Amino acid sequence: MRIIGPLLLLFLFSFCSSDKKDTKRFFSKIESTLVFADTVSIRAIVPVNENQVWFAGDRGKVGLIDGKTPKIAVIKYEDSLLHFRSIAKTKNAVFVLSIANPAVLYKIGFDGLEATSMEEVYFEEGEDVFYDAMQFWDDREGIAMGDPTGDCLSIIITRDGGNNWEKLSCEFLPKTEVGEAAFAASNSNIAVFKDHVWIVSGGKRARVFHSPDRGRNWEVFNTPIIEGGRMTGIFSVDFYDEATGIIFGGDWENMENNTSNKAITEDGGKTWRLLSDGEGPGYRSSVRFIPGGEGDEIVAAGSQGISYSNDRGENWTELSKEGVFAIEFVNDSVAYASGNNKILKLILRE
Repeated sequence: MRIIGPLLLLFLFSFCSSDKKDTKRFFSKIESTLVFADTVSIRAIVPVNENQVWFAGDRGKVGLIDGKTPKIAVIKYEDSLLHFRSIAKTKNAVFVLSIANPAVLYKIGFDGLEATSMEEVYFEEGEDVFYDAMQFWDDREGIAMGDPTGDCLSIIITRDGGNNWEKLSCEFLPKTEVGEAAFAASNSNIAVFKDHVWIVSGGKRARVFHSPDRGRNWEVFNTPIIEGGRMTGIFSVDFYDEATGIIFGGDWENMENNTSNKAITEDGGKTWRLLSDGEGPGYRSSVRFIPGGEGDEIVAAGSQGISYSNDRGENWTELSKEGVFAIEFVNDSVAYASGNNKILKLILRE
């Protein structure tokens, strides 16, 4: 009896574990609710919770949508309306960064209900200035990236909660090639996890720039994503953990092309493997791992629709033909998406 008991328990435990593993969640549909409509192109959103989402758009429009009365600001620099495609938040502030010349970065105080203050915290002028995306590691340290202004990507970093930002010298960054830049398509050219940051490029080259120590040291890796054209390359990146990441993009001028437009890494970005090449979705501008999905559940969204995979990108299901630019998750089934003239609240259903 002393032997049979433990063996029986082991058998029952193995059976239960196997049964649990086989019941993998699969989303088959998506519920979409329009929560904001206006004449504004919105490529940058950051949710606060299931009921609140910040956005940054063109024509100077920045706002908080809370299901009640939208709180909208129109931001000008001197007499010009700024256009925003980058947004990030900390516990008590929201940051918006304009594209093109000049680049102006604002810190907006936020008390959980509404904006309480706004101040300019970074300014840059130059013919080639064009910032694309922004993220924070935590409430103290954040990073924004943009097109090259010399022979490297433009990268600015804050170490004091966004009050001051410093641009990294090309001396400390990998060199870019002529024609290599980035796309301000969805504020998702940057992914952060713990101390790591990954930044993606497109155009002449489609590469991944990586720092393991919050921007102090850098390396760059090649990818199999389509490159060489004016609008080819990587448009979006996300990492589930230090090892597992996904990149997505393609050819904006040939959106149906689903060859060499999506790839995965399981070694922190050093090497990349193409996913469902010639199958699944074509061009997508925003890709996200679903929180709690163990790195298997992925949603890719773009102007051609919203697609879902529950097997780490090997197979894909189209959830919606609704065209959007960006998608950001609140939890394991609720997300916000933005596009031309709209912000949507999405609920994924099995």
